[in-house]
Amino acid sequence: MGILDGPEVRGRIRAIIFDMDGVLVDSEPAMYKASIEGLREFGIEARAEDFRPFVGTGEKSFIGNVVRLHGGVYSDEMKDRVYEIYCRDVDREIVRFPAVVPTVRKLREKGYLLAVASAADAVKVNANIRASGLRASDFGAVVKAGDVVNLKPAPDIFLKAASLLGVDPSECIVCEDAENGVRAAKAGGMYCLGITSTFSDGRLKELGADWTAADIGALTD
Repeated sequence: MGILDGPEVRGRIRAIIFDMDGVLVDSEPAMYKASIEGLREFGIEARAEDFRPFVGTGEKSFIGNVVRLHGGVYSDEMKDRVYEIYCRDVDREIVRFPAVVPTVRKLREKGYLLAVASAADAVKVNANIRASGLRASDFGAVVKAGDVVNLKPAPDIFLKAASLLGVDPSECIVCEDAENGVRAAKAGGMYCLGITSTFSDGRLKELGADWTAADIGALTD
């Protein structure tokens, strides 16, 4: 029995909102690699572990905080160069989750409204949707950095997605893998499925996740 068939939510949920990174695809290794390569061109010798505290906070924070950690001065030119490298390599470097495409298809067939809400910029969100095997048309709304003022852990990005879908926050399940994402979902008054691709189930539950699972297949299986 899947989460959506459980007695605590059966008949109450109209919409599923997905974070992108770590939920629909695992793009973090590819993003670490592109960021390290891109920042090296600006004299910053970053390591993958430098970026981990800033996962899910948007690329300006993700890249900018690491630049400052190494004593540099951030510019959008750095982010743009990282994105160039990322988009060049995404089809080869991205990790696809086998459960994602069939689960999204099944949710659409069952009549659930679907949205993506990611703190990443549009260029990365669009590249990831394409590389995942999904289509933008699979989602009733795609919300990204620039569409709201306050990013996670503020709930704005999820509330925007719910508004675009025309549903109340209490009728939504957010699928999130990051600490700030779980905080944002719960601050918005939504249910949260914590995906354990980045943090442990214990940590996600500690932050308020209502359920945890290895992938979004738990919604319907």
